[in-house]
Amino acid sequence: MQLNRLSPVVTIAALALATCASAREAYEVTVDLNVTMKTRDGVTLSADVYRPKADGKFPVLLERTPYDKHRMTYAGVGFGVKAASQGYVYIIQDCRGRFMSEGDWYPFKYESQDGYDTVEWAAALPYSNGKVGLVGMSYVGVTQMLTAVATPPHLAGICPVITGSNYHENWTYQGGAFAQSFDQGWTTYFAEDTLNRRARQDTSRAHGEDILPLGDYPVLVPGASSGLADYYLDWLAHPRYDDYWKQWSLEEQFSKIKVPGFHVAAWYDLFQDGSLKNYLGMKAQGGSEVARNNQRLLVIVGGHAGLTPKIGDIDFGKDSVPDLVALTLRWYDYVLKGIDNGLSREKPVKIFVMGRNAWREEEGWPLARAKSTRYYLHSDGKANTLSGDGRSDTTPPTNETPDQYIYDPADPVLTRGGPVPFHESAGPVDQRPTESRQDVLVYTTPAFQKNTEVTGPVTLELYMSSSAVDTDFTGKLIDVWPNGNAENLLDGILRARYRNSMEKAEFMNPGEVYKLTLNLWSTSNVFLAGHKLRLEVSSSNFPRFDRNLNTGEDPESGTHMVKATNHIYHDRDHPSALVLPLVP
Repeated sequence: MQLNRLSPVVTIAALALATCASAREAYEVTVDLNVTMKTRDGVTLSADVYRPKADGKFPVLLERTPYDKHRMTYAGVGFGVKAASQGYVYIIQDCRGRFMSEGDWYPFKYESQDGYDTVEWAAALPYSNGKVGLVGMSYVGVTQMLTAVATPPHLAGICPVITGSNYHENWTYQGGAFAQSFDQGWTTYFAEDTLNRRARQDTSRAHGEDILPLGDYPVLVPGASSGLADYYLDWLAHPRYDDYWKQWSLEEQFSKIKVPGFHVAAWYDLFQDGSLKNYLGMKAQGGSEVARNNQRLLVIVGGHAGLTPKIGDIDFGKDSVPDLVALTLRWYDYVLKGIDNGLSREKPVKIFVMGRNAWREEEGWPLARAKSTRYYLHSDGKANTLSGDGRSDTTPPTNETPDQYIYDPADPVLTRGGPVPFHESAGPVDQRPTESRQDVLVYTTPAFQKNTEVTGPVTLELYMSSSAVDTDFTGKLIDVWPNGNAENLLDGILRARYRNSMEKAEFMNPGEVYKLTLNLWSTSNVFLAGHKLRLEVSSSNFPRFDRNLNTGEDPESGTHMVKATNHIYHDRDHPSALVLPLVP
């Protein structure tokens, strides 16, 4: 549905809602465009308001977005009409410094105060009943969570979808490595609107009236890059988890959130770990009993890697993609309208189990019945490439020769699949081309004799040494099919200087053995009978993560590269292992 930007009010006949499970009475819908409000510091923010064309007061669903309210609403254009036709006021507002809203755009900085002000403004509208719930995915989940920590009195619920919790560790960096592909793509996207706003403000024919020859007339005056995305340089200037990041980290503030939450995560999503931590953090530390006892979790497949049945090379079936619009409205029917729709009698966690490709309800996350099991790394010192002798099983190692490889930052292992929204490939993609490289160690189990389920957080314990003072280590968990297809499930990275803490860098002594623990995030996958489990170990995943130059230089200033010879040990004293949650 295309709305006319110039028309202040649009009236729309209600859509047929026979297919919506929560539909009861269908209202005609009125849309008020570019409705403005003032923040506490005098900045004007602009919103579109979808509301029932009827007398009375209704609960509000609020979305605050940096992605242009006229083009993007939660779960696609049409959500506002669906929500309003079912008895909600839906408000979508451009964030500060974006599109129709005034001010300067800086990610995370103003969301708590602007969110608080908008919730209270929305609650006081003449057609609002004073109850406000938040909706939206990705950065719109950020606006939800940072609003919730400000505890506006009229906020009654949140529904954050595929979003982060710590904007250092599971947004801008991961394991101390800069998430280069995402950070640069995201920054470029936002800079386009900032540049357009600057051009509209600063460009005039008077800027070029005296210029000769006439062919040199500048047409537009874009100005310098300074001011377009200064926050990007701030991110690079703060590679550690310091006070810059802590001021916005939800993990420092879960106790301030006092409302119920419906969290949606995804196995192949770049914010997966943060989404799961939001659920766990609010359940354990929420600022009220209502919050602690009313957190729900749904884990889908693709997230930012895709919201369709086919993600990467794998078709997970038509039932793998739930109706997020219907689920959101059902959640708020329960939270804001008090409708007994059966939600309170359902288990709080629902996950999609890959391999089996089926949904399953659970009492909690992680699964209490999952058994932590070590799959040790083995080889005779030649685990390089798929043709090497790397293997993995549950038998502890004895005396074994360590594996080694040379990591060259000038020739990094290229990103192939995974949670990479601004990359040409995403999701599960056959990893065999990567496994042909000498700087990739490959450890594979024998074929499983029966279906074997891995559900929960996965970690990799590596005993390593390096010729460099700092380098990276990567791990990737793979489901190998009988035909050889190597389907990546999850992966992780750790910059060695942050092996003990993300708050303090500690360089290595070349040649000394250290133990690293890599967080590979979480999955739910059944390795079917005849399949194998595989682990890849290397030192780069570029451009998803920036290259460690092996010199100890910081990412914002380093230019000099050196090669690193890296060793992985797997013997009695150094039992490197993949730690898996096996479900009986």
